[in-house]
Amino acid sequence: MYPKKELAQLVISACHKFGIDTVVISPGSRNAPLIIGFANHPEIETLSVVDERCAAFFALGIAQQKQKPVAVLCTSGSALLNYYPAIAEAFYSNIPLIVLSTDRPKHLIDIGDGQTIRQENVFENHILFSANLIENNHFKIKNAQLIGEALQIAVSLKGPVHVNIPFDEPLYETIDKLKTFHFPFISMTSLDNSQIDYDYFSKIWNAAEKKMIIVGVNYPDEKLHELMDFYAEDESVLILTETTSNLHHEKAVNSIDQLIFSLNNEEFEDLRPEILITFGGMIVSKKIKSFLRKYQPNHHWNIDEKSATNTFFCLSKFIQIKPVNFFLNFNQFITNKSTNYQPKWLKIRDEKRNKHTQFLATLSHSDFKVFEQVLERIPENSHLQISNSAIIRYTQLFTISKTLNVFCNRGTSGIDGSTSTAIGAAFASKKQTVFITGDLSFFYDSNALWNKNIPSNFRIIVINNSGGGIFKIIPGPISTNVLDYFETPHCLTAEYLSKMFEFDYLKAFSSENVEEAFTFFYENSGKPKILEIFTPSDENTTILNQYFKFIQ
Repeated sequence: MYPKKELAQLVISACHKFGIDTVVISPGSRNAPLIIGFANHPEIETLSVVDERCAAFFALGIAQQKQKPVAVLCTSGSALLNYYPAIAEAFYSNIPLIVLSTDRPKHLIDIGDGQTIRQENVFENHILFSANLIENNHFKIKNAQLIGEALQIAVSLKGPVHVNIPFDEPLYETIDKLKTFHFPFISMTSLDNSQIDYDYFSKIWNAAEKKMIIVGVNYPDEKLHELMDFYAEDESVLILTETTSNLHHEKAVNSIDQLIFSLNNEEFEDLRPEILITFGGMIVSKKIKSFLRKYQPNHHWNIDEKSATNTFFCLSKFIQIKPVNFFLNFNQFITNKSTNYQPKWLKIRDEKRNKHTQFLATLSHSDFKVFEQVLERIPENSHLQISNSAIIRYTQLFTISKTLNVFCNRGTSGIDGSTSTAIGAAFASKKQTVFITGDLSFFYDSNALWNKNIPSNFRIIVINNSGGGIFKIIPGPISTNVLDYFETPHCLTAEYLSKMFEFDYLKAFSSENVEEAFTFFYENSGKPKILEIFTPSDENTTILNQYFKFIQ
C-alpha cells in the first residue's frame, strides 16, 4: 500500500535512493501520504514517537551512532517548530538529520485555515539546505532536483536539511506500486590533500619548543587514536583532551580544569604554547577558553573538513581536511623535539591527580562523591551518554575507562533533548548504554520516556540535587536575591514517571545506598531502569569549592 499522491511517492523514492533507511514519525493527518508510504516500504524502518521535540532528538541519537542520515516526519503547523532544538544541535554537531515537514498548499497559508504557519525556510539560520516542493505535475523535475540536492548535501556535508512538502486533500488515497523517478547527482567539492603545504607547517612546528593539541568532541576513531599516540611521545607537545574527545593516553591531560584552575600569571605564561592545534567539536572547559584568549599562541591551526572554529580569537590557519588525513600526512614531515614542556606539565598533572584522590577518600555523600561511584561502576565497553550543565562538568574532573565511548549534545549545550538523544543512541547501538543526567534536564525531557523503542538494557542515572546546581557553581547567580529563578528548586522525583513508563526504579540517599543499588542496577530484568540518587543541594557547591582549593 503506497500513497496515490505522486509527490509523496517522489519523496519516498528519493529517501530510498540516497540511503535514508530510518524514519521517525510523529502522528498527524497532513503527513498521512508519507506515513502510509514509509511504513509500507520494505527497506525503510519506521519508528513512531508522538512528541516532535523528542522525536527529533531521538532521531539525532540514532544518526549519532550510525553516522548516517535519519529522517523525521511531521504534520503541518506548530509540530514542525518543535524540531528546532534538535536541528540546531545537528547543525553545530555535524549530524545528518533529514527534516520532512508536510504543509498546506500555498493558497491556504495566512487566510485563517487551521494548523497552518509559514513553514518555508523556517530554519534558514541553522540548516544546510531548504527544499520547498510544490504539488503540481509541472514541477516534477524541479521537485526531484531539490530533494535530490537536499539529501546529497545532508550525506556529504553531515548536517540537517529541511524538505517542506505541501499536500492538498484528499490525503488517504492509495495504490499498490511506486512510480520510478530520476534524481540527478550533484557534484560535491572534494577536499584536496595536495593543496595543503605540509612543508610550510612542518618548518614552523619543528622549530617550536612548546606545542599544544586540544581535542574537542570527537567520535571514537581508532586510527586517529593511533596517530595521536605519536604526538604524546614528543616532549615538546602537550595534548589536552576532554571526556567527549574519546581519546586516551597516559601522557595526555584529560582533566583540563583540574590542571589550570589555580595557575597564576607566571604559570599561565609558561603554559602558553607557541603553536596550538585544535580539532573536533565544541570544547566544554571555559577555563581553557579564558586562558588561550588571554595568553594567545603565535599560531593557531584549526583542522576540520567542514568549517573553521575560531574559539580563541587568534586563528591563523584553517586546514580544511579530515583530522585523521592531516595527521597521517603531517607525521611524515615532523620530528620529535626534546624539551621540558610536556614533562613539566605532566608532573603537575600527576600532583593534581594525587590530591584529587586524597580529597575523594574522605568525602561524604554529595554530587562529587556520587560521580566517583557512578563512573567507577559503568560496565566496560558501554556507551556513556551525558547530559549538559553541571553533569558534563563534573564528569570532566574524572578519569574514565578507556573502554567507554562518550557522547554529549555539545553542539548547542542544551539540556532540552539529552534523554531523547540517549534513547536514540541506545536503540541504534544495541550496546549497554548508560545515561547520566541532572534532575532539571531529566524532568525537562521527561516525554522522552514516552517511546516504545527503548531497549531493556538502557540505564538512566538521575543525580537529583533538587534544582539547577550549576547556578550555585558559576559566578553571578548566587550573589543576587533571585537565585530561585536561576536554580528553580523543586521536590520532584522520578519514581512515578518510572511507574507510568514501565521502568524499574531504584533510589539512593547516601553513599552506602548507592553501592547497594549498583548490585542490582545493571542486572537484566527485562526492563530499562532508572537509578535516582538524591544529594544535598546546599552542600554540593561548598564541597566543589573546597576541592579546587585543596588541589591547588
